Amino acid sequence: MKNFLKINPFGNLRINAEQSRSINKEKIILLLIILLGAFFRFYNLNWDQGSHLHPDERAIIMFALPLHFPSSVSEFLSPQSPLNPHFFAYGNFPLYLLKGAAATLSIFDKSFDSYDRINLLGRAISAVVDFGTIILLYFIGKKLFNKIVGTLAAFFYSTSVFPIQASHFYAVDTLLTFFILLTLYQLLRFYEKPSLKNSILVGVCFGASLATKISAIPLLSAITAAIAIDFLLLIAKQPHKPRIWFPHVPRFLKRFIIDGVVILASTAIIFSILQPYAIIDFNTFLRQNMEQSQMTRDAFTFPYTLQYVGKIPYLYELKNIFLWGLGPILATFSFLGIFYVTFLIFKKNKQKKWAQELIFVIFFLSYFAVVGKFAVGWMRYMLPLYPLLCLFGATFVLKVLISPVNRITSKKFSIFNFQFSIGLLVVLVFIGSILYWPLSFMHIYTQPNTRVLASEWINQNIPLGTTIATEHWDDGLPLGTQNNYKVLELPMYESDTTIKWANINQTLQQTSYIIIASNRLYTPLMKLTDCKKLPAGRCYAQTAQYYKNLFNGSLDFKKVAEFSVYPQLSFLNFHFSIDDLSADESFTVYDHPKVMIFKKAK
Repeated sequence: MKNFLKINPFGNLRINAEQSRSINKEKIILLLIILLGAFFRFYNLNWDQGSHLHPDERAIIMFALPLHFPSSVSEFLSPQSPLNPHFFAYGNFPLYLLKGAAATLSIFDKSFDSYDRINLLGRAISAVVDFGTIILLYFIGKKLFNKIVGTLAAFFYSTSVFPIQASHFYAVDTLLTFFILLTLYQLLRFYEKPSLKNSILVGVCFGASLATKISAIPLLSAITAAIAIDFLLLIAKQPHKPRIWFPHVPRFLKRFIIDGVVILASTAIIFSILQPYAIIDFNTFLRQNMEQSQMTRDAFTFPYTLQYVGKIPYLYELKNIFLWGLGPILATFSFLGIFYVTFLIFKKNKQKKWAQELIFVIFFLSYFAVVGKFAVGWMRYMLPLYPLLCLFGATFVLKVLISPVNRITSKKFSIFNFQFSIGLLVVLVFIGSILYWPLSFMHIYTQPNTRVLASEWINQNIPLGTTIATEHWDDGLPLGTQNNYKVLELPMYESDTTIKWANINQTLQQTSYIIIASNRLYTPLMKLTDCKKLPAGRCYAQTAQYYKNLFNGSLDFKKVAEFSVYPQLSFLNFHFSIDDLSADESFTVYDHPKVMIFKKAK
């Protein structure tokens, strides 16, 4: 025994040294992943060269800039308070956060609290918050499964295209995703240790989520599951033995009521603090949210929602996630991961953490069921599910793909006298295939914005004072210098009536140029041509024919300039380009729309 004690410390030192090297490698890999995600999110936040080309971002800024503290408590409690944005399409917390950050930084540089620079501050906040989501996702994966799953999930989310794009906008969605994920993380802690502190923290995070956007309501399903899941699983395991679980009912109901009241109370308090005018100006809050609710049920509500007429619920969302948001490879892993994690939960010999996993699956399914059924389907609506998709995909990759590969990693092969393991080759190919999608998308941010380029072309090639025609419900071009031209408007969204076309034909006779700033109008309107099936006034057969004639030259206008940029990756002499014009309009119309300029033939 003494001899063993003399020798064993050196063995322990060797073991500890190996463990230390292993831990250091894990930390280095995680750090590289986090830095990669940060690079993708912070690269070229001024992608529109100061032109404010995101409409939701513009709206938030315009309502946030005038905000200031009231002079008295009575003014604060009035709906006319200068702190009331009178804007509830989103939660008010993102507006207060932006204004508070701008006011703080304006102490050092007043330009931060101005229209010209506050958008860049908002985008930086969005990027920082999504950067936090990467880190949070790692800890969730580590807690639910293991470090490898956490690391993989962080890598997948770091390189996911749509979160990268959303981080370049200040449009509340990255904030919502972070607070939803933080709420789910607190639910894990609450489930592991139900306590007053953890109940309050769940409510705090949930309240912040609701104050960011009211669409966080499906979190209630996960919260209810976290409180009730022990009892429900007891019944599920012993459905025919009521004498086993019946005594648990009074205790369960007491715990359920106490935890539920604490969570709801803390939620209400935080929501009231972060969005007080939802209560003080309740009528406006209710009216605007009813308008938003109506939009989710009827794609004809607003002109800019006509693109979703005929949308197939759920399939439309899955298509955009698969083709654009995650990319085919990562999306395939993620979709399979949903089924795999669900299988693990209900696997009979599953031991420890299936209840915690069930909380995540319940939220995922309830959120997808509610939001995927909406009549409108902007890609940002599904952003809160992207971290969970990456988590499920990481679990599938580790359990189903990596484990079998480990069995053949000892086999070697030689290239140019260098020895490689098959496992290393598989890992390199895997990483390369995942990185292809975000790297090709980042090409967009290495180029000037297409609307900026088009504006420069207009100013250089169209004489001052020339009459140009632009389309309503879209950003007018040229940016910032429209006063140099006589600008006429083409009301393409209006119903196809004789009055509409008399006005358009008169405009076409007067104008020398037609400028189409994006596909925001022609893509949806060219699809709404079946007048027998469409509601009265919602058929655009004549409008669709106008666009066909314009594009094929029959209108006596010739296309003289086109500005477009696509996701693209160049390697040596190979150039891979992805045509994403078939993606949801919101994926292209903000940061890389296709702009066309037509000149009247002489």
